[in-house]
Amino acid sequence: MALGIVQRIKEFITGKKDIKTGTRLVINCEKLENRVALLDNGVLEEYTVERVGTSTIVGSIYKGRVKNIEQGLKAMFIDVGLDKNAFLHFWDAIPEALSNQGMEEVSRGGPPKKHKRIKAEDIPSLYPVGSEIMVQVTKGPIGNKGPRVTTNISLAGRLLVLMPQNDQFGISRKVEDPKERARLRKIIEKVNLPEGMGLIMRTEASGKRARHIIRDLSLLIEEWNGIVEKRDAQKAPVSCFQEPELIERTVRDFLTEDIDEVACDDAETVERMQKLAMQISRRAKSRITFYQGQVALFEHYGIQKQIDNAFYRQVWLPCGGYIVIDQTEALVSIDVNTGRNKGSKDQDRVIVETNIEAAQEVARQLRLRNMGGLIVVDFIDMKHRRDQQAVSKVMQDHLKRDKAKTQILPISQFGLMEMTRQRLHESLSSALYEPCPYCKGHGQVKTTTTMSVELQRSLSSILGRGKVEQKSLVVVVHPEVMQRLKTEDGELLVALERKYEARLTFRSDPTLHREEIKISSTQTGEEVRP
Repeated sequence: MALGIVQRIKEFITGKKDIKTGTRLVINCEKLENRVALLDNGVLEEYTVERVGTSTIVGSIYKGRVKNIEQGLKAMFIDVGLDKNAFLHFWDAIPEALSNQGMEEVSRGGPPKKHKRIKAEDIPSLYPVGSEIMVQVTKGPIGNKGPRVTTNISLAGRLLVLMPQNDQFGISRKVEDPKERARLRKIIEKVNLPEGMGLIMRTEASGKRARHIIRDLSLLIEEWNGIVEKRDAQKAPVSCFQEPELIERTVRDFLTEDIDEVACDDAETVERMQKLAMQISRRAKSRITFYQGQVALFEHYGIQKQIDNAFYRQVWLPCGGYIVIDQTEALVSIDVNTGRNKGSKDQDRVIVETNIEAAQEVARQLRLRNMGGLIVVDFIDMKHRRDQQAVSKVMQDHLKRDKAKTQILPISQFGLMEMTRQRLHESLSSALYEPCPYCKGHGQVKTTTTMSVELQRSLSSILGRGKVEQKSLVVVVHPEVMQRLKTEDGELLVALERKYEARLTFRSDPTLHREEIKISSTQTGEEVRP
């Protein structure tokens, strides 16, 4: 915050904005996609892309119909009108008390309410096949898997989270000031909510006046009433609520007091964002600016180059070390190397320095690429436990700004840090890239030596059968393989001809895949297989 004040004073004196200081949201609107980048002192910290005509369904609410129940999985599959049925685990179908992760439960006075104990075994009788059920998407479809849903519905506002079917109350644990927590607790105690509803005070509620919080609550209740109307008016499956698109979510979740400026290159979007921001404050509206420069917006702020560099398999660190990121369907492995970091003569110091920078970059990369699931980071081995703890502390501190839930285990004796990160959507690389049509996602192709060996093996198998029509063959290969056959392996092929008294004719075809070989009979023209 202090940096933002200094920045504004400097801008007032010089009349120029420093694009490398402060916290800034940069929004690029194009015909096919919208992009949002969060910069902290010029460094790209978060990056989101949403294609026009598509939107996230995480947070959307549906009235669905139970299609089938799998007792072995302890789960139900719900038809919500999407391409694939939604997955509802029995535990997600039980009306739960407020999760203690990330917030502190608050009592509103009076004796504690007694809730009827529901067991997982009771779920099939509560929701038999064919029955209607209202669910909210907690995890979008990934790969061949359909979305995951829950019956514990919540509506996120700017300051509050309304839980219309859960009568628990809480305050975000990120609000650390005891006086502020006490003030928010008093506001909760005075809030007049319909029976059976609960709410959570978000971190952004800290410092806000009671009337702002009440206004946010009234908007959420009005939104919920609209959802109920849709639910009761139509038969399942039906969409009752769609999570707002990227621009609206950005205003709701990112336009906080910590943001010094929002720059957007589309006039209509700027106007729409300003109208949304007016519901927050006039000051928030004044921070949204329309960029009209000749240079492309992401080029102007140096974002495009950072995006290009961030998505390489190998990412360099300021110290000269680097990390290597490999992503599979279920696991992300990250390897840390010293690289060019020779540093001082104290090797232990070089290792710790590299590991600390790697921890910072790993936390950033997880947010940028939106990678989730099980993550294993192979740090360079450290001799002292205090060094391992220092690296773990850096990782924990830098993950605090991550909106996805994360869990970290201490660095093991092998130098491995195991962690999990909540995976709500497909990773950004899955959305932007597809498997290479040449290597089929392998990232590798067979060498020319390997192809020569396989060709000779195939020819030996064919010629060894002794059939007359297969003594004269035409072999078609990729030009790179042909070069190998002409030079290093020419004598081996001549020896093969002598051994089987055969005649081999070789041709190259640049349209062939490097791993493809075609062998046909000269007499019949038919393809011959080993």
